[in-house]
Amino acid sequence: MLQIWALTGIPEITAGTDLVSVIADTAAGSLQDGDILVVTSKIVSKAEGRFVPAQDREQAITDETVRVVAARTHGEHTTRIVENRLGIVSAAAGVDASNTPEGTVLLLPEDPDASARRLAEGLRALLGVSIGVLVSDTLGRAWREGQTDSAIGAAGVRVFEDLRGHTDAQGRPLTVTLPCVADEMASAADLVKGKATGNPVAVVRGRGDLVGPLDLPGARSIVRVPEKDMFSRGSEEAYADGFAAGFASRP
Repeated sequence: MLQIWALTGIPEITAGTDLVSVIADTAAGSLQDGDILVVTSKIVSKAEGRFVPAQDREQAITDETVRVVAARTHGEHTTRIVENRLGIVSAAAGVDASNTPEGTVLLLPEDPDASARRLAEGLRALLGVSIGVLVSDTLGRAWREGQTDSAIGAAGVRVFEDLRGHTDAQGRPLTVTLPCVADEMASAADLVKGKATGNPVAVVRGRGDLVGPLDLPGARSIVRVPEKDMFSRGSEEAYADGFAAGFASRP
């Protein structure tokens, strides 16, 4: 049976906070082997001091952008879908201006997989339980309205459940079925964490089969490599590129 609940009572996190100690104290002996913690990236970034001065959030987004995928202007506001330095394609490069000190914005953790490993390693040592850790962030989805939480960091957790080579209920072979269980757990955990409840950590119990050594591939392995990306540009940008290339090739 799958169980998911939020850890309540976590205090406000500031730069330098020892997240391992805070989570361990809050869990108060309630964790057991096979549990998976889903930790909101915002508190990881805060603890790591990922604040930057930014009176202009747009400049902070530009600084974190590796590649612009698409941009749309609505009135005075422009939405940019970009690839950030972690390889994640999202709006605003993951730059967060909510619940931060005036005149600052919050960047994503520098290396979310490394952050997850430090948490998992510390909690395993301190509590004596074999747990996994996912670091989650809110992302939009192509062709669908709204947002869900996804895993951007992982340690001690198998991020995929590889069903390729197995058969379905009718005995047909599965050739491409590779559920991203890390994203599924991150999204499910957000149902109990919420966005404004002050509960940034959730526990997922019942998928101990996914918990393993700390050197398992992290969430970076979820990011699709460029050569497999069929949608590397926005539709208008791709059209403009093709039109320009066609025009340039005319005699």
